[in-house]
Amino acid sequence: MNVTAKALWYVESHLSGDNSLEAIADSVGVSRFHLSRAFGLSVGSALAAYVRARRLTEAARHLADNAPDILMVALDAGYGSHEAFTRAFRQQFGLTPDALRERRDVAGLHLQEPIRMTDSTSTAVDSPRIVRRDELLIFGLSQRYQRTNAGIPSQWDRFLPHLGHIAHQADDETYGVICNTDESGSIDYICGVRVSEFPSHPAEFARLRVPAQSYAVFEHREHVSAVSATWQAIWNHGLSDAGFRASDSPAFERYGKSFDARTGLGGLELWVPIEA
Repeated sequence: MNVTAKALWYVESHLSGDNSLEAIADSVGVSRFHLSRAFGLSVGSALAAYVRARRLTEAARHLADNAPDILMVALDAGYGSHEAFTRAFRQQFGLTPDALRERRDVAGLHLQEPIRMTDSTSTAVDSPRIVRRDELLIFGLSQRYQRTNAGIPSQWDRFLPHLGHIAHQADDETYGVICNTDESGSIDYICGVRVSEFPSHPAEFARLRVPAQSYAVFEHREHVSAVSATWQAIWNHGLSDAGFRASDSPAFERYGKSFDARTGLGGLELWVPIEA
């Protein structure tokens, strides 16, 4: 089962209907959190942004074909008023709906064509083990990512010099925590360690209390640079194939003693929160 492929099918089948994140997640059979992570990792943009771009693209084509009623086009695109539609349309294409209807040509517009996706290039993942873990206190360097998470390696580079100098560090493991995911696809990523209590310094570091939770734990054995492909496979099919549903809690990468930060080898674990 490819979660993103099913979501893309639903979007195309309901362009003028209910294309809310809740409706799409319900049709796919996963949580909103799960769907947001799968779609963002696979497509490289937020689901809401893709839906908006697809609807406005079809609206643009109707207008170029001299649609007689702009308000009807707006309603079909999911907008409740001519004004709201015009704002969104201008933001997407740089001109108003009226101007495009007069021009009668979509040439030069950045149109969003339907994306087709299959499982043929999906990374294989082994079945996870299930672990119940007590509350975690994570302390570390946090950064917000929107369209890309390409800055994560440099974030780790800034964090690593702090290792060995953090008060109340509970063990030698490090954690890459993904949290505060929103519908735009943005995430917070924390490079951190587990602590027994939150230190006061560095004051700018994030402090995250992760509640007791059950997790599906997947292995990533390749070079760390390929971890995004494993995350994509987990969210697209690995978790669903194993019969689990993600809960809306932080997920994380766990780097143990076998991981070599110098070479990027040694493997790591990917912990996904699941509903009990």
